[in-house]
Amino acid sequence: MKNKSRKSIKELKNVYILIKDDKIRLIVAFLCIFISSLLSITNGWFHGEIIEYIIALNVKNALLFLGAYFVISVLFNNTLDNIGVMIASKVESNLSRKLSIIVYKKTLNLPSYAFEEKTSGELINRITSDTETLSNMFNSIIQVLINMFSCLLILIYVFFNSYIVGFEIIFFLITIFLVAKKLNPRIKQINKELKAKKDDFTALSTESIRGIREIKTLGIKKNLINEITKLRELIFNKDIEDINLHRKYSIVMWTIRIAMECTVFATCLIEIYYGKSSIGFFMAMTWYIYKFTWLIDNLTNMNRMYQRLFVSLRRINEIIDNSLYDDELFGSLKARKPQGNITFDKVCFGYPNEDITLKDFSVSFESGKKIAIVGKSGQGKSTLFNLITRIFDVNSGNIYLDGIDIRELSEESLRKNISIIRQEPFLFNRTIIDNFKIIKPTITLNEVKKYCKMAYLDEYIESLPKKYNTLLGEGGVNLSGGQKQRLSIARALAKESKVILFDEATSALDNESQSYIKKVIDDLVKDHTIIIIAHRLSTIVDSDVIYLVDKGKIGAFGTHKQLLEKNKIYKSLYENEDEE
Repeated sequence: MKNKSRKSIKELKNVYILIKDDKIRLIVAFLCIFISSLLSITNGWFHGEIIEYIIALNVKNALLFLGAYFVISVLFNNTLDNIGVMIASKVESNLSRKLSIIVYKKTLNLPSYAFEEKTSGELINRITSDTETLSNMFNSIIQVLINMFSCLLILIYVFFNSYIVGFEIIFFLITIFLVAKKLNPRIKQINKELKAKKDDFTALSTESIRGIREIKTLGIKKNLINEITKLRELIFNKDIEDINLHRKYSIVMWTIRIAMECTVFATCLIEIYYGKSSIGFFMAMTWYIYKFTWLIDNLTNMNRMYQRLFVSLRRINEIIDNSLYDDELFGSLKARKPQGNITFDKVCFGYPNEDITLKDFSVSFESGKKIAIVGKSGQGKSTLFNLITRIFDVNSGNIYLDGIDIRELSEESLRKNISIIRQEPFLFNRTIIDNFKIIKPTITLNEVKKYCKMAYLDEYIESLPKKYNTLLGEGGVNLSGGQKQRLSIARALAKESKVILFDEATSALDNESQSYIKKVIDDLVKDHTIIIIAHRLSTIVDSDVIYLVDKGKIGAFGTHKQLLEKNKIYKSLYENEDEE
């Protein structure tokens, strides 16, 4: 039990760190709610005294106490409580803001393999719903804790007037604690399972929206609808299980509550009958007992929210504390005036839970040349780009940019100087110019036009009704494959990247689009390091040097003509392409 409590307190560590700047406001909020709660304790006593004076026909004192009750209850109690809740709500909102930002930032810093092991739905929910669950609980916890303290003070007052009633209340509170202890583990498990199913639902919904065109053309809408229906059915069943468990919990708590009310009132009446208690105490208890029953109701609801809180908190802390994955680590060096020479030195690499892909791999890619990498599928071509961009890190060996180990470069320097153009580039669902501003916030329209002209895209953009203010749609769906490639190249030019990698960038393009991309590449060669992974060898026959990757090593290199003459694998790849 102590270990669980310590673990729960430890889970709150990050929350405490985030609210440190708001601790003065939080203390003020706590004090306002605390004083308001203390003042509210007098309400029951006022009720009892007023009734006593009414029975004694002492109208003057009855009206005096009634006035005092009004002033304390309305002017102080209500006002302080609202001020405290308002301040606490602002702290809560600030906590939500900080949490969502830090979890988003930490998620973007996760290593690439984390995104292969975790679904997008789970990561999205940790950034959004989990942070909201945590922040929305903050105010409620303060109120319940203070109310518990108020009930403790009331209990002292009760014992002072009747120890029998005091022990009765303690008995029922212990009963409530035992019921909660019995049901809490199951409630927590249900919430954990529910979170996992909702992660799957979010992931499938996100994929469905992003891939809507493929879904329609493949004719798989019905299959996905069936899949998501089954998933929602599982979530529904888990929700029903959660609801049923809490209804049972509520029924038990309601029974305990009514039993406590009846027992306490009966005891008070018996004590009045035997002259051991007063009407004033009885009237005070008709108010105070509801303070306890209100606490029971809140604890019933709070228990459900509490279990959700710590499930969400644990998921958030797994990201913030790197308990699942370590952050990507970068050095502090900056590549000043880079030339763009890339060197692999005895590199070995294998993807997690897979065989070694590259074995003792060594090669140098020089700037100012058009370099191509070819080979059969699965030989490690795309792996080279994943390592150059540090999507993954080598298991052993080194990769250098102009003699600097890329692991020693700062993230900014690495990302600025190396860009990759993929077969299906990622474009943001923003306007064309905004896709550049997210790369370089200070970029001007004239600069964007310059880069788009270099990518042979300006003429097309100028023909659009909204020109550079054209919205691209999800993933750039409003552009053709070739146009997306050229826009991606223009964006890389805006970064002023010295090394530009083309990962099968022309394999799915028509001849016209290919010719445009070829023109861009030819223009860039003299000032950049251009490395092309090619599936269609016909697109790289004019390369200055072609490297054939075979079984995780450089099998051969040379010009197209040289490789045709001396390498059977290259010749086979080229001839088979001609047959296709």
